[in-house]
Amino acid sequence: MKKNFGAKPYIYPMPVLIVATYNDDGTANAMNAAWGGVCDYTKVSIIIDRNHKTTKNIIERKAFTVSIADVPHITQADFFGVVSGNEVTNKVEKAGLHCIKSDFVDAPLIEEFPLTLECKLVSYDEKTERAIGEVVNTAIDESILTDDKIDLSKFSPVTYDSVNHDYIALGQKVGKAFSDGKKLQSKL
Repeated sequence: MKKNFGAKPYIYPMPVLIVATYNDDGTANAMNAAWGGVCDYTKVSIIIDRNHKTTKNIIERKAFTVSIADVPHITQADFFGVVSGNEVTNKVEKAGLHCIKSDFVDAPLIEEFPLTLECKLVSYDEKTERAIGEVVNTAIDESILTDDKIDLSKFSPVTYDSVNHDYIALGQKVGKAFSDGKKLQSKL
């Protein structure tokens, strides 16, 4: 029997997204954003409060990067969520991480995160606090690739459990998309 919990947007798993921008002085800024995902074939959507320093930077620079947090850097990823860029201007440096400038947008790539989307701002809606970015490049560290594909045995992305406030490492392979369901076609 199912129990009703009301209007709760429990989507599992939720990615742990690290959104990076440049501050006015050119230093790198990053924040942890759990409320985001793919919203079109070449676009991502992130719900990000208008009072965040990152939001102000995105609007001013018209660009940002989105990295997927991983197990080796979960402490730094969480730090980006508990420390405000409005109060600490050099969060990336304080976290002990390093940035390089994107070749495609006016935003930093955090070198330690192996998967980063480089995005050009499409829109920011102050009412819904939704930023939409067009992905103009995806930068993937070769260390997590096998035959030019992401290899989850080499990459350990983290998800966010919004009910229990836990970070969970992705687990084992349990099936093959666009294949396993074909077993039921014989019953049609």
